[in-house]
Amino acid sequence: MLRTRWTMLAVLFIARTAMALQFQTVGSSAPLLVGGLGFSYADIGTLIGLYLLPGVFIALPGGLLGQRFGINVVLGGLVLMVVGGVITAVGTSFAMLAFGRLVSGVGAVLLNVLLTKLVADWFVDRSVTTALALLVTSWPLGIGAGLAGGHVIATAFGWPVLMYAAAAFALASLLLVVAVYRAPPQAETAPAATLRPRLNGYELTMALISGAIWAVYNVGFIVLISFAPEFFAARGYSLGQASGLVSLLGWFLVPMIVVGGVLTARTGRPNLLMAGGFIIAAITAAALPVATLPALLFVIIAIAAGLPAGPIMTLPVEVLRPENRAVGMGIFFSCYYGGMAVLPAFAGSLRDFSGTTTAPVLFAAAMMLVGLSLLVIFRNLQRADGATAAPSVLAERMKG
Repeated sequence: MLRTRWTMLAVLFIARTAMALQFQTVGSSAPLLVGGLGFSYADIGTLIGLYLLPGVFIALPGGLLGQRFGINVVLGGLVLMVVGGVITAVGTSFAMLAFGRLVSGVGAVLLNVLLTKLVADWFVDRSVTTALALLVTSWPLGIGAGLAGGHVIATAFGWPVLMYAAAAFALASLLLVVAVYRAPPQAETAPAATLRPRLNGYELTMALISGAIWAVYNVGFIVLISFAPEFFAARGYSLGQASGLVSLLGWFLVPMIVVGGVLTARTGRPNLLMAGGFIIAAITAAALPVATLPALLFVIIAIAAGLPAGPIMTLPVEVLRPENRAVGMGIFFSCYYGGMAVLPAFAGSLRDFSGTTTAPVLFAAAMMLVGLSLLVIFRNLQRADGATAAPSVLAERMKG
């Protein structure tokens, strides 16, 4: 069983990495799209955003479909990623590329919503946090791989080849899932699923709050890495130096996400890791405007910001009954996609309104504190619900 569940995690990890690689293809081929098809950089930004846009509308229906059809929704998502990738590759106009990105994005949303649920189904003890932390790292790892190799492929062979390559990776992931993935044994005794949501009020509330925590956590990170280069450039750093400093977040984030998951599993103190990560990241980010050693502060932020990821992903698993995990994760990711669609734009508006490069950095710090506040609310509701709430799945696992 132990070897089997880690094998299942590896398969699902590869599938999620395909999503990150495909997301990064437009960014990696941007200069070629601008030069070859005459796109503006606003067009490039739109194409990048279109990959995530379906999540606002598809995450919850995807969870309902996953509740009924399980792994078949993952397979359908990968098929859409392949089809969308091919459409993008053969596109000769903005409209065609936009359509391809939307198709791919729908598939990616279906994939993203269900993978967390499938991992939670397989890991029935404390190692669930480690497993989810490992799953989360597939996104930054895939983005990093896309940054490292995507531009090279696009420059050497043309941007369509990069699109085809990402679609081929999604196809390979599809075949791998079909060949290797199997449902966990306990799934055989699970209640028959339907397309009707069966969450009670407690589960719905907790899914919304945990999704909001995941949203503001990610927004804080994205805003920081998006606006920090300008922040440092305004303080006399060259663009290369500023980008190098900001890249420290990416280099440290992946291993620290794993460390956070492992520490949670071994210590059983997720609240300490989440709260500590939020507080340290918030204080350190807020100190950046007056820092004399910004590189050191960025290392501290990366270490602190990586720790809460795994425990946050475990929050909905704690409160959702197994038969409601899919739709609950749909609600969770609806909050994430909605936050990612709105809040970074708000940070940019603050930058324009204030006329200062410090505003987005302070906004990122504030997002971490909002995450901490929402965590306090989540835990208080969890304690107040007590024996009348839906059983805490994670609590039962901890007893074992």
